Amino acid sequence: MIAARASWPSSTGHFRAVAKRSQGKTRVRTSSLARGAKARRQKGASGQSADVSALRGLPALESLARVPAFSDLVPSEHERVAFDSFVAACDGDPELELGFVCRLDRNFPAVRCASGLYRAEHAERIYKGDLERPAVGDWVVLRRPETHDVALIEEVLPREQALVRWRGSQRGDLQVLAANVELVLIAQPLGREALSLNRIARSAVVAADSGAEFAVLLTKADRAATPEELARDVVSVRALLGEHVQVVALCALDVAEREGVDVEARARATRGAGGGFGLACVRELVAPETTALILGESGAGKSTLLNALLGEEALETSSVRRTDDAGRHTTVARRMVKVPDAGVVIDCPGLRNLPLVGHEHGLEKVFSEVAERAWECRFRDCTHHDEPGCALAHAREAGEIDPLRVDAYIALADEMRRHADTLDPDVAL
Repeated sequence: MIAARASWPSSTGHFRAVAKRSQGKTRVRTSSLARGAKARRQKGASGQSADVSALRGLPALESLARVPAFSDLVPSEHERVAFDSFVAACDGDPELELGFVCRLDRNFPAVRCASGLYRAEHAERIYKGDLERPAVGDWVVLRRPETHDVALIEEVLPREQALVRWRGSQRGDLQVLAANVELVLIAQPLGREALSLNRIARSAVVAADSGAEFAVLLTKADRAATPEELARDVVSVRALLGEHVQVVALCALDVAEREGVDVEARARATRGAGGGFGLACVRELVAPETTALILGESGAGKSTLLNALLGEEALETSSVRRTDDAGRHTTVARRMVKVPDAGVVIDCPGLRNLPLVGHEHGLEKVFSEVAERAWECRFRDCTHHDEPGCALAHAREAGEIDPLRVDAYIALADEMRRHADTLDPDVAL
């Protein structure tokens, strides 16, 4: 058996907190919303007037590559019911259409409807009120008035789920990364530094907390020193997250050929360690009518991966900095692309950090057997470090639970515990 190469950091000083799960599902308040929609229709125009100069700075809709067709995504039953209720409350207003947000460019989302692709802005009650603005993946009620330069988003329909994070060191600005995501592809590049199990673990926790499934993509596998080192990285990830989690290694074939890398040797090593290798494995993960999101830092190879899946250079890419191997921001807008013979993938700007405030349910899902054992500690407020009667310490020493999973759980729980006033009492940390 191949031993795991990486171990969980003993110091938790670099674990920072910041995030929370989405706050409930939006409800359609048809009576007041319908009155507002009717009033706007009667006035002949509504909401803010489009800033022509801002619109000129946006990419033309016809230039957008691989935008999903309306039939590529399917609204949930309660999203469909909410739309029908809204339209009925507006007396069947013919200007209203069902659509999904497929791209965000500043304040002008691109919305795909059955009748076409439209640039849209927010209705007045959204951009002036405290209602949540739509995210990529949201299903919306779109109005297309003849007297308006662009379409109007009247309502964000109830979400199935949302992938979110908090920005800042305390609860502050909640950022919805995307809505209605079924699968999160955690992109982690290989390179000069050791594999970041910390980053992979917190990405998995955020994904699980949203209700999405997740898989790990080890990009730039051609940069692993040897096939054996790549295999050890695969073993480490599977030990951290569980053997049921799919791990796929990916090589940039042009780089591998230029550098003389033996791709077949890396493929054999990856498969021998229980992982998958190559684009075909990613396509299998993203089945038709599935919405996936690639989550990773700048320079993780997200756009490069998407271009490979698309079979063309449809998305801009950048190289990493030579000085520190860090990535550069290339993707500046969240966008959906349709992968041929597969589902839809959301590409979004790289995230420098993923704080974990409020993601304790995600931690419980990813490390379920560790969280369950934590309830057996002698003290309810056990931190699992040096307290007597700690069930996790016993499980670790007895080899009942993989030490890597125990250490990861404790480190991330320590981060969450710094904000104890926000924790869910039903989860034992």
